[in-house]
Amino acid sequence: MNLSSSYLIQLWIPLGLYLLIMLYIGFYSNRVVSTVSKRNFLGEYFLGNRNFGGYVLAMTLVATYVSASSFLGGPGTAYSQGLGWVLLAMTQLPTAYITLGILGKRFAIVSRKVNAVTIIDVIRERYDNNPLVVWIASMGAIIFLIVAVVGQFVGGAKLFQTITGLPYIWGLILFGSIVLIYTTVGGFRAVVLTDAVQGTIMVFGTVVILIATIMAGGGISNIMHTLKTINPDLLTPYGVDNFIAVPWISSYWVLVCIGILGLPQNAIRAMAYKDSKSMHRAIIIGTVVSGVLMLGLHLTGVMARAIVTEIPQGLTTDNVMPLLAMRLFPAWFAGIFLAAPLAAIMSTVDSQLILISSTIVKDLYLNYINPKVNDDQRKLTSTSMIITALLGLIAILASIKPPSLIIWINLYAFGGLEATFFWMLILGLYWKRANAAGAIASMITGIVSFIVISRVWPRPFGTHPIVLTLILGLIAFLIATYATKPPKEETIEKFWGV
Repeated sequence: MNLSSSYLIQLWIPLGLYLLIMLYIGFYSNRVVSTVSKRNFLGEYFLGNRNFGGYVLAMTLVATYVSASSFLGGPGTAYSQGLGWVLLAMTQLPTAYITLGILGKRFAIVSRKVNAVTIIDVIRERYDNNPLVVWIASMGAIIFLIVAVVGQFVGGAKLFQTITGLPYIWGLILFGSIVLIYTTVGGFRAVVLTDAVQGTIMVFGTVVILIATIMAGGGISNIMHTLKTINPDLLTPYGVDNFIAVPWISSYWVLVCIGILGLPQNAIRAMAYKDSKSMHRAIIIGTVVSGVLMLGLHLTGVMARAIVTEIPQGLTTDNVMPLLAMRLFPAWFAGIFLAAPLAAIMSTVDSQLILISSTIVKDLYLNYINPKVNDDQRKLTSTSMIITALLGLIAILASIKPPSLIIWINLYAFGGLEATFFWMLILGLYWKRANAAGAIASMITGIVSFIVISRVWPRPFGTHPIVLTLILGLIAFLIATYATKPPKEETIEKFWGV
């Protein structure tokens, strides 16, 4: 795209301001980390010392979930598939309610009782300190979260490419560097505080672009008439050429709604609130915000078809939202709006990065490789920051050659994480008989079956592979649990005792 210099300057001013604010939050959080590092570095750097209120908790939960896929890939697919994709996307509405309602209270009580800083800490305590459980869970988290991080970096770089005309690689370096800096220096606190700002920007941007799109299209009735003229399938719940069949919609609900209980980047937030009042407030705020974002973004994606009638050569439907914003708004306001998808991507990738870092540092390095570092807070601080930075660099390098559509990367990472963690977390928290053998069998069966099924049988019985994967994982968990000894009495007492 060829954009004039004056247009780019106006576009860059609000974007640049936004990026500077993110960096400021990172360095502000770093001062907090430095203050408490002598007492409890791990608890501050990887969990923010569990003192976040309802609004911040709701926004970080939603902002972590809403990603490049929601702001770019999802609306892009809605552009191609029509209103059926909006219906499918709305299955994500109860994200905050399900995460905090099912995991929130139980997870918070247990994690405080066992002094857990990470999800793996809870898992290790629940499954009798079994090292195989910890290693498989950690490796599953690292592999699939890196896939997810790559998807976000690709989304951020594509966004910069579209709105500034910069080559993809320069967009990747600029976007990746800023996320890397504030996440590395500020840790979990920087991630959560930037999430709160980014979530607010996302809501504002979504409402504004939805209204502007309706006005530009001459009203909803006129837009629907135009879509019917382009392709009547865009107005059906089944998508173009029946792409969104009923079994697919039903199984998608498993992947992006109930299955999110198996996403460690969401589950960790159930450990981070300061009291039950904050959690209840976060459930209400988070559900409302999820509804606004999911409906607004995907509906805008569909209606964009009536305004952005053709995707420029070299771009894909992932670029629809930036193209729409630049069509509808003056440059300076487009810059403000485009901070919203940037915020969505940053808020997801920073959470994933800090989670991978905590898994490597806290769950593997400190527990099994070099426990003595725990006595040297200065070395622990530098080790944690170096690993966070290295992870970001690896993800940037892996994003240099982008795939065509972001949404499929994100959904693959979702499925892999759910295959690893879903049954282990749910049954571990609510079923006393669940034991380490069951957790191991479930994780191995889940990971292997998800990878194989996704590759050789993409739609088993017309459903998403995650459905068959979770069924097989549950069967493996039950068989292995009943075939082996129950967990230790002290574990039962620790998790269910008063």
